[in-house]
Amino acid sequence: MIIEFLQMGGYGFFVWASFFIVTVSCLFLYYRARKTLKKYEKEFVKELESLPIKHKKRITKSSKVIGSILASQNKLS
Repeated sequence: MIIEFLQMGGYGFFVWASFFIVTVSCLFLYYRARKTLKKYEKEFVKELESLPIKHKKRITKSSKVIGSILASQNKLS
């Protein structure tokens, strides 16, 4: 029964090969996007650090996203 399911009427090789290729491609794109996001977050933090303290506090209070980026960068440091 399981063997028949895996063979899928003779098309199992093509189905499972395509499933594997799609899964590997999605994982590759996920890790690449995550790496790019981390790079942009670091650049953003550097730019934010160059601002005057008054502007930095105002921007940090106005956005939850900026607060979470700074918190994640502080954990890495």
